[in-house]
Parts: sequence; structure tokens; C-alpha cells
Amino acid sequence: MKSDIDEIDQLRAAEYGLLSLLMGKAPTADTLSKVAMLKGDASDLGMAHIELAAAATEFDESSIAKEFFDLFIGLGRGELLPYASYYLTGFLHERPLARVREDLDMLGIERAGSAREPEDHIAILLEVMGGLARGDFETDFAAQARFFERHLKPWAARMFADLEISQSVKFYRAVGRVGRIFMELESEAFTLSE
Repeated sequence: MKSDIDEIDQLRAAEYGLLSLLMGKAPTADTLSKVAMLKGDASDLGMAHIELAAAATEFDESSIAKEFFDLFIGLGRGELLPYASYYLTGFLHERPLARVREDLDMLGIERAGSAREPEDHIAILLEVMGGLARGDFETDFAAQARFFERHLKPWAARMFADLEISQSVKFYRAVGRVGRIFMELESEAFTLSE
């Protein structure tokens, strides 16, 4: 199936992969050096890529690791809780998590053995969408659209916007902007494909 993936889907998969990587754990120096090589253009997403590349060179690994900890882990709780359940219900481990698990089961996607986060964590949902866009799973475009509509569209752009406007972030403000713009583009594209 992978040989049938067009350039747009490859770019979409790469964008999902980048965001999943940055939202799943604090980036390493190697990751930051790769992010610093991002190129952009005059589009909103292109400009956001340029900002993210600049942020990757402006801040060091340890300051970004501290920012990640404060944002997503914290002492007791981070500033942002990047879970569908929290954004949609105000509580963790609620019905949105159960729906994600049901859909992952229908798609034949199993949880990785060492994964600690619930499946409704933004990084996991982005990783699944990247795999769907890449053709890693035996699904069609309708399955991608359904997964996005059910599990990302209702909350992901808002979560990235919250990240983008957070007063305590530096590096992750640029991540938030890339994520918000990309989620908005994906939402529009899936709506147009209906």
C-alpha cells in the first residue's frame, strides 16, 4: 500500500510525525538540530515552520526539557493536559478515551507495550494519523477522515492554540502555532473531501 501514497500524504504524515514527536517527549539535541533545518514559505504553515526552526536554534535542550516538564508533567500536574478526554469533558479517562480505544481496535492498531500515556494523548493520536496518512494500516481515506473527525477535530486545534498563547512557553509557542495551523488545514481538507 505504501507505494500508492502520494506526495501530499507523505507531507501530511511527516507533519503528523513531527508534531507527535515534539508532543510526546522533550526533544533531544539531535531532534532539535533536525527541527532547526525546517524550511518554510509564505503560507501560514510555512511561516510557522520558519518560526519553529528558529526556536529550535534559540533555546537549548535543557531549557526546552524544563519547559516540556512544566507544561505537560509538572509537580502534581502540568499547565496543559494534552488529552482528548480532558479537553472534551474536563476529566481524564472519560468516554473520549473509550472511543479512541474502540476505533484503534477496529483499525487493528495495538498499544505499544512500553507506552505509559492513555491512548487519547495528543502525541498518540497524531502518531496514528501519521500512520494512516502513510498507509501503514490497511485502511482507506474514509478511515483517516473518520479518525480525524472523531478524535482530533473536536479539540486538537484548541489545545494547540492554548499552547500557542501560554505565557510560560518559549519553544512550545512555535510548536503550538504549527499544530494549530496544521489542524485547521486538515479540518478544512477533510471537510472539502466529503
